[in-house]
Amino acid sequence: MNLPNMLEAKKRTKNKVSYIYDNIINNNTFKGLKYYIRTYGCQMNVHDSEEIKSLLESIGYIETNEMDDADLIILNTCAIRENAHDKVFGFLGRCKHLKKEKENLIIALCGCMAQEEGVVNEILKNHKYIDIVFGTHNINEFPKMLLNKTKNLNINVYSKEGEVIEIGNHYIRDSKYTAWVNIMYGCDKFCTYCIVPYTRGKQRSRKSKDILDEVNELINLGYKEITLLGQNVNAYGKDLENELDFSSLLELVAKTNIERIRFVTSHPWDFTDKMIDIIAKYDNIMPYIHLPLQSGSDRILKLMGRRYTKDEYIELYNKIKSKVKNVSITTDIIVGFPNETDEDFKETLDVVNTCKFDGAFTFIYSKRESTPAALMEDKVSLEEKESRLKTLNELVNKYSLENNKKYLNKTVKVLLLGISEKDNNKLYGYTDTMKLVNVLCNKDLIGTIQDVYITDTKSFSLDGIIKE
Repeated sequence: MNLPNMLEAKKRTKNKVSYIYDNIINNNTFKGLKYYIRTYGCQMNVHDSEEIKSLLESIGYIETNEMDDADLIILNTCAIRENAHDKVFGFLGRCKHLKKEKENLIIALCGCMAQEEGVVNEILKNHKYIDIVFGTHNINEFPKMLLNKTKNLNINVYSKEGEVIEIGNHYIRDSKYTAWVNIMYGCDKFCTYCIVPYTRGKQRSRKSKDILDEVNELINLGYKEITLLGQNVNAYGKDLENELDFSSLLELVAKTNIERIRFVTSHPWDFTDKMIDIIAKYDNIMPYIHLPLQSGSDRILKLMGRRYTKDEYIELYNKIKSKVKNVSITTDIIVGFPNETDEDFKETLDVVNTCKFDGAFTFIYSKRESTPAALMEDKVSLEEKESRLKTLNELVNKYSLENNKKYLNKTVKVLLLGISEKDNNKLYGYTDTMKLVNVLCNKDLIGTIQDVYITDTKSFSLDGIIKE
């Protein structure tokens, strides 16, 4: 990446920010040093890590996959669930031990956890071996923090988000064939259980021209698939005057003729008939939609602040199913929301039995500091919550397998992305409906879309061979 070009892109934004990268480049402070980055959480965190990699490599750092070899360790964190916190602090123990062996090792913590006051206080009190903490709103300040690092903990966390700053298409992307394209940041929905609006900030949409420029550059670079990314992707543009809505943006992206388009994550409240019609109209918009339900109980949905009812969700689901050919729909479901009753849980199971989702991410409710739900009294035991999760997962897996069996002895198009983790003789890839397929074929086919004949089906994946 050419850093001056990236800076020039930043200067073109309304928010004129001063940077000191020229000093970093000229004095070769970090040239040849190695960094190791560990990413927790959602697709947005993954994309943030791509930006962090780009910034580090622009000032001379080299990535290493071996933590023990690193001069700099970065933990890009998630705050959605309590176990994410536990994993991060557990991993920090390894970092602390390594720092005793390598005095000059720099440890940085960033991401959503860094935006939480309680986490920062915990670090100040019990994890003083951490050198740098920065938040989701000031990733671009990281190189400056490295240059100005002192012996004391360096904290740079903005409590309030700024404007969107374009850095151009200069991310160090994890794949040569698929790419995340961020279309917005933050969220304005304020679901009562969710910490995202507090860690990621209010919704800020990128300009549609900048998004389309990025997509066209990805096409020129040979990318096969892009995923439009946002915390609430189909609310795109609502925060900007004279800007497109998500349906119109999606159509313009489809007209670029990139081979595959996906988008995550959608909120049912913002899913319009126009969106459904656009998805159905264009073959390069993949027939895969992730549509979080969270609960099937109207009482719980109201407590969650979700703004739709069980019946409205099912109506939307059926509308998508009827209009989008061969569509695959997955969802998110939370069990054990404060004072969820057996009847509330049965309502959730009823929606699963009605919709027969292709898959679901299921969670026990996790209390997050500073959210309204954290103040709600909860008398449901953990044992009961775990029992409900087990029941839910058994039902979800049943329908996942049933849906996958529909692919048996059929030929589907699969974008092959790499060597399968379970079998080095196979490649893995995804159908247009986001089904994972392990394919017995030549490794030279990585990065291509192939006709694959499905020979076996499982709950979470398919097996296949190249169609002769």
